[in-house]
Amino acid sequence: MLLAIDVGNTQTNIGMFRDADLLESWRVATDRDATADKLATVLAGLLSLRDLRLRDVDAAIVASVVPQLGHEYELVSERYFEGALAVVGPLLKIGMPIRMDNPHEVGADRIVNAVAAYERCGGACISVDFGTTINYDVVSPGGDYLGGVIAPGVEISIEALSQRAARLFKVDLEAPNATIGKNTEAAIQAGVIYGFAGQVDAIVGRLRAALGEEATTIATGGLAEPIVPFCEQIDEVDDRLTLTGLRLIWERNRGTSGSMG
Repeated sequence: MLLAIDVGNTQTNIGMFRDADLLESWRVATDRDATADKLATVLAGLLSLRDLRLRDVDAAIVASVVPQLGHEYELVSERYFEGALAVVGPLLKIGMPIRMDNPHEVGADRIVNAVAAYERCGGACISVDFGTTINYDVVSPGGDYLGGVIAPGVEISIEALSQRAARLFKVDLEAPNATIGKNTEAAIQAGVIYGFAGQVDAIVGRLRAALGEEATTIATGGLAEPIVPFCEQIDEVDDRLTLTGLRLIWERNRGTSGSMG
């Protein structure tokens, strides 16, 4: 059994695979100060929901945008998984050339999404990940990672609005009943939902024009659900995209040390 763990700034997405089958997945809040023992306790609690224990895990792979947690997961591996854990980084083979000025500065989650999107599409593609930030990552028809766009995420914008405007407040991320808001809450919801949908369509349109190719666009991430129904440039939604990418990278590195790229 393989545990795939995507550590984001806000949420951690955890998947349990048997071969290529995703048996279960969970989203939990990311605790930046968590120790290895606390992380192991959380994992053990989730596995117990399937009547499993940590010792039933054969291997694990982690992609983390929080550096200190990457280290803590390595300690989890040493103590509980007999070292059978891979951390997405320069020492792993991903099977995708990275055409960036500095390949090592690209976030692990962005590379993982690109790998999964290309495997799914088999051609030019764009992944749009709705998380703390909204990441747009572009892969060429031949499977090269070309780069992308990073924009502030939905929750960041809502929090900034409530903090900077004394008479405004945080709202639930839900679609308004009408385009023209009849109260403050509905007006904010309309601005957030329609505003971010418009951003996605504009950026994806420009990326497709820059690529000069038909590119399948796949949305993923915990905050995709309320925004995507109002987007015209999104072709597919795959909430499991990042976990699938982690599994693919783990499979490409079984028995090898490899290097990224």
